[in-house]
Parts: sequence; structure tokens; C-alpha cells
Amino acid sequence: MITIKDIDEAAQRLQPVVHNIPLSSSTTFSGMTGAEVFLKCENQQKTGSFKVRGAYNKIMKLYEAGGLKSVIASSAGNHAQGVAFAARQIGIPATICMPRSTPIAKVSATKGYGANVVLSGSCYDDAYAKAMEIVEETGATFIHPFDDEDVMAGQGTIGMEILRDQPAVDMILVPAGGGGLLSGVAACVKQINPRIEVIGVQAEGAPAIVNSFHQDSILASDAVHTIADGIAVKCPGTKTMEHINTFVDDMVTVSDDDIAATILMLLERTKQVVEPAGASSLAALLAGKRDFAGKKVACVLSGGNIDVSFIHRIVEKGLVTRYRHMKFNVIMPDVPGSLERLAGIIAEQNANIIMFQHDRVNANLDINEAIVHVVCEVGGKEQGQALQKAINSAGYICTVGAE
Repeated sequence: MITIKDIDEAAQRLQPVVHNIPLSSSTTFSGMTGAEVFLKCENQQKTGSFKVRGAYNKIMKLYEAGGLKSVIASSAGNHAQGVAFAARQIGIPATICMPRSTPIAKVSATKGYGANVVLSGSCYDDAYAKAMEIVEETGATFIHPFDDEDVMAGQGTIGMEILRDQPAVDMILVPAGGGGLLSGVAACVKQINPRIEVIGVQAEGAPAIVNSFHQDSILASDAVHTIADGIAVKCPGTKTMEHINTFVDDMVTVSDDDIAATILMLLERTKQVVEPAGASSLAALLAGKRDFAGKKVACVLSGGNIDVSFIHRIVEKGLVTRYRHMKFNVIMPDVPGSLERLAGIIAEQNANIIMFQHDRVNANLDINEAIVHVVCEVGGKEQGQALQKAINSAGYICTVGAE
């Protein structure tokens, strides 16, 4: 088990390297949830995520002991940059195995820190298997992204900083993939103040820790599918689960829609760019996964390394989830004036058409029918429902959410 002494020693190693990012309060999210909400913005951390903490602590501890010649790691992206950064600091080569699905921004950033990148497989676990092959071939020292107590101790320094800034916090929400961040933060917080609840958050499409936690046994997922690539892990670590079972109070999941809507809100309300994995903690708060009202709640925004070319897709998903954009199909008579009449109804409801596709050859249509695929900008759920009702009342068949 990692101790407060381990975490304190990690903090000393990290002190000249990591950015000191104080907790920030959020009036917006506090008003929405009835809690007093604080954000730990590790998306602003060096290398763009918390991962530099654990990687740097591990590599520097090995370097201090002597004999470290080269390192290798497997990563969905953020650990890769942390390892590459730390290796460059002491002048040793680093090889990083990453899934082929890793965002280009994370691959480019990792190469930018001087690492050799090997793309292999579709998820973290496939990249890990490739890394093990290279370890056998080269003898490089493997730096595990989560199932290592020195890595966990480095991540646990976040817990120290949260308690430093807000000693009276009631709950801390932490994203979880393999469990290194969650186990480190929980071990730190619970050994200092057992009163504080620590809750781990996973994506619905990658719930290995949630399942393992509730069944009190390590259970791997057969597959993972989520926009939160940073926490898309099939199997949690043995050491991380030991700490999670000991120190964590609860585990919850959030949907990709929850995550996308949260990313959009962070962009709009706080001007923060947060990657899907990093936004999962706040997503759990906004989705009301627990009773947060009246409590001081800290959310760890674990990273901000999101591919710029992917942001527009996340934003679009968030706009639909929050009823800012409404996607629907309308079946109408294929006669002159039908399109004009539909456009008039949409205008009368103060909705703005941003996509309009007319289809007259759909196999499911009668000979005298046409279907229109529409995306409109609306002001919220009520306006969207009023628009659908107005279209149906005019004799059309309007189906919301259809492709």
C-alpha cells in the first residue's frame, strides 16, 4: 500500500516540474447542481494531463537508484507524453506503444518530446502487449501507466493539493481507466481525512473498474467503446484495484452523451478545453449520479489533450444532447409547396435550419411521399418539443433523433 510518506516524497520530486494549479470554484456548476463545485484543472498541467506526475516520479526514482538506460511504456496518449518528457529530462531514450486509434495530437506531442512511437492494436491493452514484446527484445525498463505504486504515488499528489486548497471538501470525483489516478488520490485523501468521500467515474462503454469494484473481483471487459479514449481500458490493475477496494467509496458510470455535453459546457462556461476522459468526473456531477446537494465537491479534470479535428464532433454531439441542435425527419406529401410550408412552420417556431436534405427515393416511402432530413438550431428542449408538435399538427410525420 502506498503511504502518505510515498506521496510526500513524490511531491518533493515533482515540485520543480509540475505546475501549481489551485482549485477553481465554479458558480455556474454550483448553481446547476446545488453543490459547491471546485475544479482541479489538470488539463492545464505540463504535457496537458496529470500523467506527467506518476511517470516523472517513477522514472526519477529509478534514475536516482542508478542504472536506468532506456524506458518503454504503453499508453492511450497522456502517459506517453509524461514518460517521454521525463526521459528527455535525464537524457535517455523512450519508446511508446500506443493504440492505432490514438488521436493524432497525442501521437505528435509524444514524438515532440523525443520518443519513438509504435502504433499497435485498437486499445490500450493491445498496445501493452506490443510493449511487452519490445521489452523482451531490448531489455528496456517498462513504465506502467497505472499498476505501479510509484506511479500511483505521483498521481496521489493531486489529492494533497486538493486538501491544501480546500480542506473542508466533502467529495472528490476522479476519472478512472486503469485506476492509477483514482487509487493514488483515494489513498492520499483517505489516509489524511477518512471523512471525505472519493468516487471513481468510468465511461459506460469501458466499465471494468465499476464491475470489479461491485463484484469484489477483477473483471475485464471483452471490449471497450467510448469517446473517452483516455479511460478506455479493458482490465484494471491488480495493485490499483487493491487500493480502490480499500479507499474508494463508490464507482459510477457516465454515458458518452453526458461526457460530450460536459465538454461543451466547459468550453462555453469556463473556456476550458478538456478531453473526454478528463470531463467524465464533472459529467457524473452534472448527471446527478449521487446526491451532491449542499456538499463541497471537487472534480478532477484529468487532461486536455483532445485532437482539434475531433472537437467539432464532440461539440456537435454535445449540442444535440443539450437540445441546442435538433435532428429530425419529416415525411410529407411529394407535391409542390410542401417544402415551403415546412420551412414556414420551422420559421414560425423561431428555429434556424442548419442542414436540410430532401429524399424522394427512400424505399420505405409511398409513391407520393418524400422525406426530409433536418437539423435545426433551437433554444432548448421545450422549444424543440413545440417545434415537433407544430410540424405534426400540420399533418406531417416528424420523428426526432432519426438519422
